[in-house]
Amino acid sequence: MPAAFIGHGNPMNALERNRYTEAWRAFGRSVPRPRAILVVSAHWYVHATAVTTMPRPRTIHDFFGFPRELFDVRYEAPGLPGLHEEVADLVSPTWVGADLDSWGIDHGTWSVLLHAFPEADVPVVQLSINALKPVDYHLQLGAALAPLREDGVLVIGSGNVVHNLAGVSRAMPDAGFDWARRFDEAATELMRADPAAVGRLDGHRDFDLAVPTPDHFLPLLYVAGMAGATGTTADVLVNGYTYGSLSMTAFTVGMDPPRSDGPGFAAPLPDEPPPDGANI
Repeated sequence: MPAAFIGHGNPMNALERNRYTEAWRAFGRSVPRPRAILVVSAHWYVHATAVTTMPRPRTIHDFFGFPRELFDVRYEAPGLPGLHEEVADLVSPTWVGADLDSWGIDHGTWSVLLHAFPEADVPVVQLSINALKPVDYHLQLGAALAPLREDGVLVIGSGNVVHNLAGVSRAMPDAGFDWARRFDEAATELMRADPAAVGRLDGHRDFDLAVPTPDHFLPLLYVAGMAGATGTTADVLVNGYTYGSLSMTAFTVGMDPPRSDGPGFAAPLPDEPPPDGANI
């Protein structure tokens, strides 16, 4: 099974058809049917490492200020409670909690899977991002999870390489600031040549602007760790920028990226309220 990192952008991409969502659709059509999908989403960023274990995970609308139609979305894929034990065994002695009812499927997951797996008939499990741990922890955890790919589990990291909501410019719906482009290009170079070195990006001159908070960047490290553990590199599924300070770059590992041709640029932000650190 391949693995992928998806730059998911704002939640409205769930309802849009654009060149990014078309790339996600092409990816979903190109992979073998997974036994399960394990998603590391930027939006489950907590003080623990845990796996969802509910048989019917709920759809979480973890944002505000968006149209009613977005809150009406339900992605009703089954869960796979038994995957927790597999994950726990692989990463032992690292402790992994079993989340019975506190989380579910957040928009970092369903906004992508609505396009990639629209039938919602593949079990979906989320792995939390432990906010207390350093960069190396996340790389090593990704590497430890690599054997899941040999057992039919599709692993997806969902975030954004560059994610600075305070820097959003509505005058740049399809462009990136120079600093955003430099950082995204550096990440792409490492993913294509030496994924295990992606953790060194915290020393990049634009890191503080590109990654003011680590939540959206860390999912990339899980996919980079998996690639490094198997001696492979990543390919670009789709790339681009939106609102100056967000990159939409997506990578695949273990497969040639499928060709796609979608219209236009990433979904627009709502007019109000302005984006901030508590929102998307």
